Amino acid sequence: MTTQVCVYSGEALASYNFGPSHPFGPQRHAAFVSEFERQGLNQRVCICEPVMAGRPAIEAFHSEAYIDKVITLSETGTGLLDAGDTPAFRGMYEASRFVAGSVLDGIDQIMSGRCAQVFVPIAGLHHARRDSAAGFCVFNDCGIAIEALRRKHHIRKVAYIDIDAHHGDGVFYAFEDDPDLCFVDFHQDGRTLYPGTGALGEIGKGGAVGTKMNVPMPPGADDELFMKLWPAAEAFIEKAEPEFIILQAGADSLNGDPITQMQYSEAAHGYVTNRLKALANRLCDGRLIALGGGGYDLNNLAKAWAAVVAALLT
Repeated sequence: MTTQVCVYSGEALASYNFGPSHPFGPQRHAAFVSEFERQGLNQRVCICEPVMAGRPAIEAFHSEAYIDKVITLSETGTGLLDAGDTPAFRGMYEASRFVAGSVLDGIDQIMSGRCAQVFVPIAGLHHARRDSAAGFCVFNDCGIAIEALRRKHHIRKVAYIDIDAHHGDGVFYAFEDDPDLCFVDFHQDGRTLYPGTGALGEIGKGGAVGTKMNVPMPPGADDELFMKLWPAAEAFIEKAEPEFIILQAGADSLNGDPITQMQYSEAAHGYVTNRLKALANRLCDGRLIALGGGGYDLNNLAKAWAAVVAALLT
């Protein structure tokens, strides 16, 4: 079995951005690549070119009407996809397909045995709902990935772990009643931050009650608090016995992010990646894909995502 770590990088991924005046700006990919190369991590991984998803793969999660709306606004590059966070930009449809397609290709590489683990920096767009955009997210590559694991690879039991400062509401509510989706989300308390969801009592619905763990963190939460709470989450994931693990490694939970109030360091991201890799090796043949998620301080995201890759390589 391969031990190779694959990282997706290229201008097609960098093209997913909302312009220089938007928090999700054009320099995020370049900031990661600069730190990635400075640490020499690029010499230790397989660099993969971005891949564009076909519409059928996106339709596995998103409604046809919503995809049509994205296509229309992508052609003009004008208008809003939601109440204001997610403006249209020209070429948005193609850029969003490169995000989703790179994640799907990463899963294919893992399932085929070519890669042990994968990191996709511009990905983890966890707010988009099945029929709408939200919070800088056009297509929800996390949800698309879960659907692909089920439909293409016949994997039922998936663990989705999210350490972005914002609650992964687009994933949570899409699979809230799915007992085979183990969901663990550490995020800044929704009473203090968008999207206002992810309360401690949100543990799933129907037959899925008890398969979801939301951990709202107080503003100012640091590495010490995160690592104190993590063991319970790890035990929760292990009990679910997943066949595949998805990590959304949002860097907006680091101290100094301009739109959140969390105070992690990159050590938290390295720690959780290391722990999830050990779980993946023990439970599911090492199958783990990590997605960059949010992060709006360039230095923070560069350090956090480099820590994720470094942990995958240990």
